[in-house]
Amino acid sequence: MFRLLGALITVLFAIAVAVTTWPQFFRLEHTFPFAQIVALRGPLVALLLVATLIFLLLSLARPLRAFALAMAAVALIGGAAGGAIMFSRGIGSGTLPPQTETSLRVMTWNTAGESTPPGTIASAAVAMDADILSLPETNAHAGEAIAIAMRDMGRPMWVLHVNLAPEVKLGPDAWTTTILISPELGDYSVIQSSTDGSSNTTIVPSAVAMPVDGDGPIIVAVHAVAPRESYMETWRDDLRWLGDQCADASVIMAGDFNATVDHMASFGVGDGQLGRCRDAAGDTGNGAVGTWSTRFPALLGAPIDHVMYSTDWQPTGSVVLRSFDQSGSDHRPLVVQLEPAAALESGAGDGR
Repeated sequence: MFRLLGALITVLFAIAVAVTTWPQFFRLEHTFPFAQIVALRGPLVALLLVATLIFLLLSLARPLRAFALAMAAVALIGGAAGGAIMFSRGIGSGTLPPQTETSLRVMTWNTAGESTPPGTIASAAVAMDADILSLPETNAHAGEAIAIAMRDMGRPMWVLHVNLAPEVKLGPDAWTTTILISPELGDYSVIQSSTDGSSNTTIVPSAVAMPVDGDGPIIVAVHAVAPRESYMETWRDDLRWLGDQCADASVIMAGDFNATVDHMASFGVGDGQLGRCRDAAGDTGNGAVGTWSTRFPALLGAPIDHVMYSTDWQPTGSVVLRSFDQSGSDHRPLVVQLEPAAALESGAGDGR
């Protein structure tokens, strides 16, 4: 009887490990609670490895040996698989390559509203020589303060923003998303459907900025709703909408997606992971580095902030900035360097 019960528990444990390690195989990556568990792949791997050790210790007791060894094997396989996925996506690359004449640097940082001082954001952006800043939860006043500080440091920027409820003077900063764009990229404007919310993420806003003269990438500053149990359908709709924005060959999306690449699996087109876009951090060695929450070590966090690019661009480097963990925000900044794909193919682009 005990042997049969042990076999049943082992099978159920194996199913649970498989589903939480690779829920998209079972089409459960958008289902509560599997969506939340897979977002924290680092803690899941650590938990499975600890479970392996505990079951190995239990196997020292002769009556439990077969059961404990079987459970240890399942936990070890699950932990190894999860660890392999993390290593394949990249567990940390700390530097960016030298800039070239054609490179763009894109920085995204969910600043948690007024929790992060504008001067801190401006200093980080100037230090990283960012050309584009996507700042979810940053209101228009803070965006202007950041731009003024950057101008005073020799890095002028245009400021654009979307506010879903401009009539509420003291509304939450989560209702606002701000974009800063270097004048070197030309004039940009946010499209009307982003501004009035007729085509946008549902609860917290994203902003689609188009080049006024039609020359330049479409820039999407992203903020999707978090996948809380009561918002699961809305969250899926947000991801679907974001995938639709990445239909053009020259799109750069950056921001707080509240999703990992595991959650994007069903929304990719061709080689894309979300629409026609791919995750730049994952393609440059930082895909498993957690950008949320700063309360935990980076490899135990969730990589939910992304810079994504479509086929006209290629990433050459990325970095998750861990030195701002005490700045006030619960998100880490992510900076990516992109090159026009044509420039890389032709070998063009000398160092600045």
